[in-house]
Amino acid sequence: MAPDATWLTDDEQAAWRAFLLARQLLDDALDRQLQHDSGMPHAYYMILTTLIEADGHAMRMSELAAELRFSPSRLTHAIASIERSGWVVRRACQTDKRGQVAQLTKAGVRVQHAAAIGHVAEVRARLFDQLTSSQVDQLRRICTAIAGGFGTDAS
Repeated sequence: MAPDATWLTDDEQAAWRAFLLARQLLDDALDRQLQHDSGMPHAYYMILTTLIEADGHAMRMSELAAELRFSPSRLTHAIASIERSGWVVRRACQTDKRGQVAQLTKAGVRVQHAAAIGHVAEVRARLFDQLTSSQVDQLRRICTAIAGGFGTDAS
């Protein structure tokens, strides 16, 4: 680190470490729950959910990768695995033959809906049940501010 670095204050350091711990514990709990109940990692659930919310349950692979903040290779690997499960199919993009579209199948819709029940319960139990409504609003505002620092709209 540069000798002229501005070190974190004791309060900032405590907040940083609390944030890191909470994020890691939440990520681990969500991944464990989805693996146990639905046989998929959290990343696959995120892909299925993003496709559920997309027009026609389909998105260009490049747009899906950008939306999820996945590298193209990470998304390609994940989609290949999800495709083997029968939850997604890939097809050529009609507007750009070099591109591909990920399309959710009927089985993919069913598995996402089934997984969502336990996932939402886990999110509620691990995050929202710990907070007051005022803290939920503060959390939203804090996370929106952090995302804004990266030039991303989190709303």
